[in-house]
Order: sequence, then C-alpha cells, then structure tokens
Amino acid sequence: MKMKKTAILIVLLCATINVVLSVDDGLLPNGNFEQGPKPSQLKGTKVTEPHAIPHWEISGYVEYIKSGQTQGDMLLPVPEGAFAVRLGEDASIKTRITNVTKGTFYSLSFNFARTCAQEEKLNVSVSPNNEPNDWGMLPMQTMYSSDGWDSYSWGFLAQATEIDIMLHNPAVEKDPACGPLIDYIALKALKNPHRPKGNMLKNGNFEEGPYIFPNTSWGVLIPPNIEDDHSPLPGWMIESLKAVKYIDAAHFTVPEGKRAIELVAGRESAIAQQVITTKGKVYDLMFSVGDASNSCQGSMLIEAFAGQITLRVPYESKGNGGFKRAKLRFKAVSERTRVRFLSTYYHMKSDHSGSLCGPVVDDVRLVGVRHP
Repeated sequence: MKMKKTAILIVLLCATINVVLSVDDGLLPNGNFEQGPKPSQLKGTKVTEPHAIPHWEISGYVEYIKSGQTQGDMLLPVPEGAFAVRLGEDASIKTRITNVTKGTFYSLSFNFARTCAQEEKLNVSVSPNNEPNDWGMLPMQTMYSSDGWDSYSWGFLAQATEIDIMLHNPAVEKDPACGPLIDYIALKALKNPHRPKGNMLKNGNFEEGPYIFPNTSWGVLIPPNIEDDHSPLPGWMIESLKAVKYIDAAHFTVPEGKRAIELVAGRESAIAQQVITTKGKVYDLMFSVGDASNSCQGSMLIEAFAGQITLRVPYESKGNGGFKRAKLRFKAVSERTRVRFLSTYYHMKSDHSGSLCGPVVDDVRLVGVRHP
C-alpha cells in the first residue's frame, strides 16, 4: 500500500473553541482516554455531553470506565493507564484529523475488549469517503489473546486533507450499556514497500505493517479483505474469513527482523500475494515456519501454494520459540502467480485461556531458478 509518513493534527471538536495538536505516527491525542469528562458531565459512568471527552465527540450511550471497575461479578479491564471508554447501544466516538496526505493509505490500530454482549461488533469508518466498501464491520466475538484484550488494525485511503474517524457500536442490546471497551487508538501512515534485490515479493519479511502498541503483549489483528477493503499489511492480501495476527520481536519470537505473521485461525486464516511471473519458468518460494513463543504447542502444519504446487510443512512446536526454513519449487503456469499460506489446523494456547494461536510465517522470498 502506498503510504507516506506524515504528521497529523487532531482538532478538538468543541462548541466554542478549537484546540489543535500535532503528533507523529502513533497514539492519537487522548487516544488512551486518560483525559476524561468533568464530574458534572457524568451520570454514574455514562458521559452526558457530546464534547466531554477531550479531542473526541461522542454520540449515544458512551461510558467512561475506570480501571478496577466491576459490572456485577465481572471486572471491566483497562489494558494500560486508568481509563477506557465503553460503546453501548448505537454509541460512537469520533475525532477529526487535519493535514493528512490525500491519496495516502493509513492504518488505524486500537485495543478492544468484550464485556457482556455475545456477538459484539464494531463499525470503523472514515469520512469523506467515495468508496462504498471503505469501512469495516469488525466482529469481536473471537478472542485471540490471554489478557482479555485484543488489538485490531484497519486500513483506509485518505481522500481529503481533513478527515473524521469514527468507531461505532451498531448493536441493539437488551442492556443499552452492553458493548465493547475501547482504549489506545493510534494512526500510522504506511510506506509502499519495494521489491528488494533477490526477492520478487513485496514486504516478504512483513517489516511494514500496522502500528503495534509498545506496551501491549498481544500483537495486532489484521482483518480479512471481506472486512477491510484496504489491508494494512502492504503487499499482502488477507484471503480468509478470519483475521491474522501481526506480531513483533519485542513480545514474541520472530524468525527474522522485527515483525512476522501468526496464522491464528486454521484454514480460515490465510495470506496471499500476486506476483508477475514468466509462464513455463521455474521459481523457488522460500520461507520460515515457527512458533511465537506464546504457549502455542503441538503439531503444526503450514500449507504453501504457488503455481499448481502445494507444499505442506510440518512443525513441532514446544511453545517456546524456534523456526525452520522450507522451499517450494514450482513452474509458473501463467503470467501472474498467486503465492498463498495457511495453517491446516486450529490451535489453542496451553495456558488454559482458550485463546487461538498458530504457526508463524516470516522471511518469504521468491526467486527465479536459472538452471533447475
């Protein structure tokens, strides 16, 4: 995806004054909601005024949740800091960003946690927008981390120099307070990766991707294309019904560099890239398969596809890190070849959290073979 690094300005939507702040790629001003409403703007936990949370405009049943707060017997977790927001029935939060680069792709990352609804969803959108499918309806019912929180990324194309970003809970619940907890919202301009020397693939080492929060340990979920028209993983398509996880070397074992992909939903979690090839020519597809050192144990199996060839690569994971290299040799059958990876099996972490996990793919290289 073609992205340029840029600075952004956040405009406080207020009835009487506008406060403008500039930030680099990363957390939006008050993206962690540590600046909250005045006591007079709260009724219990419910926020009663549209501009009560600095730098944000709210609508509907929005709650301001303090760390350690409970709902009945259930603890409402806050991943870091003291506060988060909960989007209840038909509730939304919105912020305005100016001085973005028109025609540039961005990724939006945020943390979320389920509370009481069985099938929570979140609608993420940007305006202005003339692309009918440039919004994401992200399902929240599947949890992939052991911490009670997950991070999602969502990609979009900036179609103006001033945009509004909105997160909306479209659900209608019996309890209007039910809905996802949201915390830590960040923006990143993505670079357009070039094909490096000795590799026909773009971003084969996955070093370019969405913003990962440095103080969280659960990576970032990248939704499938059915939910995100612009994948925030440049060069790659998420060709599946479920998300894949973008992980970093600071919190996981990564075979090469600082980033990798964990296939966390069996055959429903797949990545692919299409590349120009010469019909009849022989190519080698080389890649690393391993585990993320996140208590994901057992017999794993990665399937790699290219041309008309499928390679199944077994990997025995002890859950404490490691990887092996694999190679698929194939003959191109057309002028365009789709390279694809998926995990054959579902896996769950051995920590009894019920969290999904899977094998790691990294350092993917495609080269032509001169004398096969």
